[in-house]
Amino acid sequence: MQSQPHVANTPLNLPRGNIVLAPMEGVIDAPMRRLLTGMGGYTRCVTEFVRVTSVLLPEKVFLRLCPELETGGVTEHGVPVYTQLLGSDPAVLAINAVRAAELGAPGIDLNFGCPAKTVNNSLGGSILLRDPAHVGDIVSAVRDAVPPQIPVTAKIRLGYDNSDLLPEIVDHIRRAGATELAIHARTKFDGYKPPAWWSAVQAVMQDGDRTTYINGEIWTVEDSVEARLSSGCTHLMLGRGALAAPDLARRIVAAAAGEQVEPVDWLTMSHHVEAQFLRSDCQSARHVGNRTKQWLAYLKRSYSQANDLFSRLRTLHGVADIQRAFVAHRHWLASQDTEQGCESLSLPWR
Repeated sequence: MQSQPHVANTPLNLPRGNIVLAPMEGVIDAPMRRLLTGMGGYTRCVTEFVRVTSVLLPEKVFLRLCPELETGGVTEHGVPVYTQLLGSDPAVLAINAVRAAELGAPGIDLNFGCPAKTVNNSLGGSILLRDPAHVGDIVSAVRDAVPPQIPVTAKIRLGYDNSDLLPEIVDHIRRAGATELAIHARTKFDGYKPPAWWSAVQAVMQDGDRTTYINGEIWTVEDSVEARLSSGCTHLMLGRGALAAPDLARRIVAAAAGEQVEPVDWLTMSHHVEAQFLRSDCQSARHVGNRTKQWLAYLKRSYSQANDLFSRLRTLHGVADIQRAFVAHRHWLASQDTEQGCESLSLPWR
């Protein structure tokens, strides 16, 4: 495969598309969905995966991973949340999809993209891409089982170890009746290493295709344009890019409308990080702060100041200590602003 072409000074005259917040296991949970959809720009979200083996799962499993089922299947900001299922048995996936639909899921998403070794070793995720017909059987079983008004979507990669089977995989998914398809433009063995091979998706696009989403390595507004042009997709799915720049979807939507929206400043974002820590990352004494540190590792990509906060939190494990670190970080930010202000005042006299 060739690397992506560079698109310089591209006018944003593409058809208006949807933006889906990708499922990210252990990262984008209900509180994070609430925060990110509150930033604006998202059409829908997908839950972390519900692992389906050989039984009909109890309601509490679905409610734990998708508490939005108790509020109409939408986030606090009214964005629909599809329930994601991961497994390999078509019949068992089908009955669990029915249960999710009965609980109020506005849509069912099927995971054929997870590259994790533990998941693949138990016949889940991207390992299924080695057998396109089986992928089609799963989609067909779920599509036939749930009410026709409930969308059934799928997320795949280009393939398992290469993209040779991509056209066959996509054909089976479409013929099985999937409502929409998201393609992460890397193979299982590519993992998350850049680049994402957006242009490889072009081969499976149909004329007037409005049901396929491109995913992978979309960090900026410019990336979103290049990904759509290279792949031929109208729609986007954002994962790690949404964590690195929580307002990215809103800025993509604005840019498509010919508007420019300034990114959220770091001081405001740091308050979001602290609120998120208190809301969802200090419940377990053994894991206090872990998700916050993980999120800061992504935020460092967009905000240089996140490095200071990350370094202050890195070795801390107590709620009070971490809160004090947030306060110290903001004092540091204020001192930086003061120094920069003094420096700018002195410039004319240098």
